[in-house]
Amino acid sequence: MVMMADSAFVDTNILLRAFNPVMNQHTQAETLIQNMWKDNAVLWISRQVIREYLVQVTHPRTLKIPLTIEQALQQIQVITTLFRVADETDEVTKQLLSLVQNFPTKGKQIHDANIVATMRAYGINTILTLNVADFKRFENTIEIITL
Repeated sequence: MVMMADSAFVDTNILLRAFNPVMNQHTQAETLIQNMWKDNAVLWISRQVIREYLVQVTHPRTLKIPLTIEQALQQIQVITTLFRVADETDEVTKQLLSLVQNFPTKGKQIHDANIVATMRAYGINTILTLNVADFKRFENTIEIITL
């Protein structure tokens, strides 16, 4: 049994599945988010997650029938009312620079480090993600919850 957190960051892959019933693992992702809310957890996303979400739902490799921009924007309007949205602040940048200096991080891994930097800047220590391996290097500073 996974202990639920007071607050948690929702990675794009969980958000994507929770809000798109045609995707594999939709029910599990939706249930995870619902259970977090039932336990009064505050769930966070970031501006980065919003951008990644828009990329994914409008791409034919993600959805057989990609959403139109209008449909995607409607989903984002709903999502931003349900989740707290972390902005990319100076503190996030400071945390990111510290993380990439102290953990072996390069290339596309910088995106994951930026999520952890955002979490640290906002005092969030738990992430909901399918990409456990991507966040493994930070596991001594964050809790990773997956499906």
